[in-house]
Amino acid sequence: MRAQFVFSEVWTGLRRNLTMTVALIVVVAISLSLLGTGLLFVKQVNNTRTYWQGKVELSIYLCTTTSVSPQCRQNGPSTPAERSQLGSDLRRLPQVQHVFYESQQQAFQHFKQDFSRDPSFTNLVTQNEIPDSFQVKLVNAQRDFNVVAGTVEGRPGVDQIVNDASILSKFYKLLDGARNAVVIIAIILIVAAILLVANTIRLSAFNRRRETSIMRLVGASNFYIQLPFLVEGVIAGMFGWLIAAGLLIAVKSLGLDTLQQYFPYNVQLGVTDLLEVIVLAMVLGVVLCGMTSFLTLRRYLRA
Repeated sequence: MRAQFVFSEVWTGLRRNLTMTVALIVVVAISLSLLGTGLLFVKQVNNTRTYWQGKVELSIYLCTTTSVSPQCRQNGPSTPAERSQLGSDLRRLPQVQHVFYESQQQAFQHFKQDFSRDPSFTNLVTQNEIPDSFQVKLVNAQRDFNVVAGTVEGRPGVDQIVNDASILSKFYKLLDGARNAVVIIAIILIVAAILLVANTIRLSAFNRRRETSIMRLVGASNFYIQLPFLVEGVIAGMFGWLIAAGLLIAVKSLGLDTLQQYFPYNVQLGVTDLLEVIVLAMVLGVVLCGMTSFLTLRRYLRA
């Protein structure tokens, strides 16, 4: 009987404040979806960083017959003796953790694999146009780059030196900026959702002040009086979470996964990552609406 009464009161409250309830659901859905998008960005950036941490941090490209730099035109393509001496000198440096020589044939095969989604582009490039290189893993990328680069720069057979870490750091800063913007907007909307939940519950309690007064007179506990309003807030939060879950699935499948086709290295988020964010959004939505309803009603019943 008590459960039937609680559910009837919940239905009455939702029906009387339908417009406010719909607005609450929409705000909660947008807030949770934006916050979840920010969390997905965090996971995407972390996965990308983890992927590249095991990769090279310094690339030393050697001169070929098609190189256009002045030192390559002056000295010509790198010779086997120059490559052997350069590799030996790199391996003797204490700042170098690992050195790998990639021949033109290997580099060309990797190039075709990395850009296999764009065969019209790979067909325009020949093996002679892809330089061979030394891929160097440093002990400390920030501290040791200048030392190693200064050791090999200008040597015969060396075309150019590329700091892979500095290129990726700019990309990470761009992703971090987008993530921070999404999270800030989500926090603002969460604050708006809290205020909207409080106003909705307060309005619902005011519309049913006669019923709550009668329940007080007959000795009903504060929790029993609050329960229908708490359930209303939780239901609104759950509906908002369901919409947010659908939006987060769309963000991953239509957004983040689609962007991967523009990058040669595919580092997609897994289903587990998506489920973690969705579950976290559900907990946050229920706690947000439930706690706001509880605190609002507690203050209202004291008045």
